[in-house]
Amino acid sequence: MADKKTTKNFILRVDSDTMDAIEAWAADEFRSTNGQLQWIITEALRKAKRLPKKKQNNGTEQL
Repeated sequence: MADKKTTKNFILRVDSDTMDAIEAWAADEFRSTNGQLQWIITEALRKAKRLPKKKQNNGTEQL
């Protein structure tokens, strides 16, 4: 059985200039603001090598 991907909600306080920049960036990339924030966070975690390793079908790990 495949693992279900779950999401967690949280409140984030961001100053208005930063939020304006995020919203503009999201619009430029045809994403929602929430989607853009998720992408930014995921990319930062990936670059810092902080994401958990994913398992491939044959049982080996993939980064």
